[in-house]
Amino acid sequence: MTPFLFDDFDSTTASAWKQKIQVDLKGVDYNDSLLWETANGITVKPFYTKEDSKNQSINLPKKEFNICQTIFVDDEKIANFLAIDALKRGANAIQFTAKDTFDYPVLLKNINLKSTLLYFNFQFLNADFVLELSAYINQRNTFFQIDIIGNSAKTGNWFISLKEDHLQLEKIAKNVSNPINVNAILYQNSGATIVQQLAYTLAHANEYLNYFGAEIATKIHFSFAVGTNYFFEIAKLRAFRILWSTLLKEYDVKNSAVHIFTQPSLRNKTLYDYNVNLLRTTSECMSAILGGSNTINNISYDEIYHKSNEFGERIARNQLLILKEEGGFKEAQNFADGTYYIESLSQQFAEKALDIFKQIEKGGGFLNQLKEGTIQRKINESANKEQKEFDKNEITLVGSNLLSNKNDIMKGDLEIYPFIKQHTNKTKFPPIIQKRLSEKLEKERLEKEKI
Repeated sequence: MTPFLFDDFDSTTASAWKQKIQVDLKGVDYNDSLLWETANGITVKPFYTKEDSKNQSINLPKKEFNICQTIFVDDEKIANFLAIDALKRGANAIQFTAKDTFDYPVLLKNINLKSTLLYFNFQFLNADFVLELSAYINQRNTFFQIDIIGNSAKTGNWFISLKEDHLQLEKIAKNVSNPINVNAILYQNSGATIVQQLAYTLAHANEYLNYFGAEIATKIHFSFAVGTNYFFEIAKLRAFRILWSTLLKEYDVKNSAVHIFTQPSLRNKTLYDYNVNLLRTTSECMSAILGGSNTINNISYDEIYHKSNEFGERIARNQLLILKEEGGFKEAQNFADGTYYIESLSQQFAEKALDIFKQIEKGGGFLNQLKEGTIQRKINESANKEQKEFDKNEITLVGSNLLSNKNDIMKGDLEIYPFIKQHTNKTKFPPIIQKRLSEKLEKERLEKEKI
């Protein structure tokens, strides 16, 4: 038996395959029946060959992905206990989320700062506090998820003011290794298309490069959210690494390595038949791994309606542990290399996003278009189009607008408000609003419930 089995078969060109398919369609047009166009303007074909491979060189992580657990800092002792417990149960990274300054020696007590990857997600801006905390930790294994532009996009306001926010961040950036985060989670959760997410994230990051200079590039890291479109989300993360490398070449920066923190989207999560959220987040975490994420922070199946709880967090963490230790995904960041379909998608996403990025720069840059409301308008257009498709059942979410259980009762189980909140605060410009697809349907069902 020949060791080169496939040498016994003649190679077939893409055009020959297409001709054979056209014959089998018996007169039905190939383009009309088998090609389809995505919301991103990308045409998907029924098959891909080596001709579609771009031989992409993507700077992917060399180590296995990190499993992260989010801990809210309300009480430092409780947060410390929860963090240590999560680390004992399989997490090797912790994201501390805080609305105000805290007692960091208490929070970090008995946590191995050398082996634990730390993320600090601050919903406030205080340069002196960040510098104190950074000096206390005294190592590079920490990422401060500070994003003054992302905060303004989300809230419509600066923490303090445009000038003061930049001055505070500049003070931090001079003394801290990983101080700037570009939060692209906002764009996914608000309904932006994949191409828009990529373009806005790149333009968002470019604002920091323009202000601080090329030397800040190695101090910027990124946060993404991934949705359920499995292959598209893999391609999205890979496409961004291509885009970031392309942008840094323009700044003559040779080191294009980038740290990506990823979590599942909230946009497709549902209140009813909430256990389906487990399937969604599992698929999304797989996309995050295969897309080359450095750290993955899974969300609980009950994230949208329950307060943080031990059961939900344990299940979320165990999903990643199973994928990593039992599912064969431990070192899977480069598994998509050489896959014709994903490489083709990645290149197309990158090219179309780059076109939008150039338009944004010609329009005065990301901040300018944010102030003018252009970015918000574009996202709203995409979100509204997607919402109409959901309302018409052209987009389906199992348990909500497909195979719903009419006996499913949720009104008495809501610990937090699961819907978009109306903000009456005065803003500098319209904020980008995050909204789930199933909210309208869920409100209608809740109103009809009897408990």
